[in-house]
Amino acid sequence: MLKGIGASPGVVIGKAFLLGGERLSIPRREIAKGEIPEELARFERALAQTTEEIIQIRKKIALEIDEEHAHILDAHLLVLEDVLLIEETMRRVEKERLNVEYVFSDVLEHLARRFEVMDDEYLRERASDVRDIGRRVLRSLLGRKRKALSNIDEEVIVVAYDLAPSDTALMHNKEKVVGFVTDVGGKTSHTAIMARALEIPAVVGLKDITSRVKRRDMLIVDGTNGIVIVNPDEETRKHYRREEVEIKVFEKKLEELKDLPAETLDGHRVELVANLEIPEEIPSLLARGSAGIGLYRTEFFYLNRAGLPTEDEHYQAYKSVAEQMSPHSVIIRTLDLGGDKFTSQLEIPREMNPFMGWRAIRFCLERPDIFKVQLRAILRASAHGNLKIMYPMISGVEELRRANLVLEEVREELREKGIPFDKDLEVGVMIETPSAAMTADILAKEVKFFSVGTNDLIQYALAVDRINEKIAYLYEPAHPAVLRLIKSVIDAGHRQGIWVGICGEMAAEPTLAIILLGMGLDEFSMSAVALPEIKKVIRSVTLKEAKKLVKQILTLSTAEEVEACTRKKLLEIVPDIVKRLGRK
Repeated sequence: MLKGIGASPGVVIGKAFLLGGERLSIPRREIAKGEIPEELARFERALAQTTEEIIQIRKKIALEIDEEHAHILDAHLLVLEDVLLIEETMRRVEKERLNVEYVFSDVLEHLARRFEVMDDEYLRERASDVRDIGRRVLRSLLGRKRKALSNIDEEVIVVAYDLAPSDTALMHNKEKVVGFVTDVGGKTSHTAIMARALEIPAVVGLKDITSRVKRRDMLIVDGTNGIVIVNPDEETRKHYRREEVEIKVFEKKLEELKDLPAETLDGHRVELVANLEIPEEIPSLLARGSAGIGLYRTEFFYLNRAGLPTEDEHYQAYKSVAEQMSPHSVIIRTLDLGGDKFTSQLEIPREMNPFMGWRAIRFCLERPDIFKVQLRAILRASAHGNLKIMYPMISGVEELRRANLVLEEVREELREKGIPFDKDLEVGVMIETPSAAMTADILAKEVKFFSVGTNDLIQYALAVDRINEKIAYLYEPAHPAVLRLIKSVIDAGHRQGIWVGICGEMAAEPTLAIILLGMGLDEFSMSAVALPEIKKVIRSVTLKEAKKLVKQILTLSTAEEVEACTRKKLLEIVPDIVKRLGRK
């Protein structure tokens, strides 16, 4: 039994099909000065050939899946257009007089490693995109052909070191490719997004499954819990066949809730919305009944490019999302780059303590030229849908006021030019620092809403680096200190007459969602895949019961006691969900 990351839910049993994730051997060869022009010409031909390949694959995805998911390949095209990547390769070929594939491979690996060390999971996963496109260029330079998924005439589970979007595009025939597993990858990798769109169970990040599995080995893939079993015995197979049926029945029941409101048994309604990483996820979140977008991250605009995104690029993207989600609201979080998330064109320095460094609103206030471009685009796009603005990493009212002054300057510029925008566009803040939580009563007087960013708030409140494996056990969302902090923020917002939401992972956990409901939370924002389960919890309890539970858990001393108490309540109202929690 191997444990990885559940990238796409579901259980499937099938035979292994090994897709060779070739490790290209790149020769190092010195070249004469007279050979330089031909080396550079080879490089340009390889870039052009790879670009044409990607364009053709993009067309295939648009035709056989949909246009939204075809946009995934746009990131690959941006890598091929990266001026810094291309110019650095050419410069080093001329200076070092080495063959172009060797130099390009080295430059590419440096770029990929820069993404790998970032904390943000979405940004970190872009390293695999950079390497995928790099392998395509290198195969062109070396005259190699990629082994493709073709002529499969039986049900198989694809096993690979990694899968490119172009590979998953060939999995549209679910009668043949019923699942996949990979050595590398994460929940926000493009292949994971594609797998969820295709509804193919998938587990990624298994580290070495390609060396543990042989062709035609029998595999069980549990994409819900991130488990792969190699050559299971008959008893295990029977167990998972029953599991497969149970999951399908359970998910079918959840589908029936899609168009129903997130409303308690005694008629209290809350908003159940989704977090959005990239626009390609919109069809998935709509299919799961999302009533809007509670957090639209915008950092991806700054990836894989030599220059900053233009105002029109921002505007077109925001306009498209606003129109697709209309009449539902879309909360756009302003740029949260800096510290551990950086791009070369912004010249953001490396920092000893990136989580508490020059990032988010701090960066934007020091670079109003960049900040204003985004704000102008959001305001312009607000004329086409229900948009809201949210500032990240606010630590006090001074920063909020400075940010609003910049926003007002942008509004005035648009007024003078006669450019339409929503004059009533709501502005809110993320509560993700203890200082913001403790002064929520002050902040609430100057905004229209709060959104609690629990991922960061928990690590700041408990002094726990959430990506440090040695102290991961200390990262406890159910810690009494965290719960009391969140309750105080909700109460402060409500006293001032504003609504309060949560856009961190806490909202997606059934054992915590029922507590948040009882605390009076107005909006739950989470990954789309979690929406049906949380809606089931909300529709299975009364607000009165949830409030009674909160009153009880606020008297408890440890996270363990809180979880035990909550799980007991869930067992009463949603035993099928508790059973699934037990398997996770």
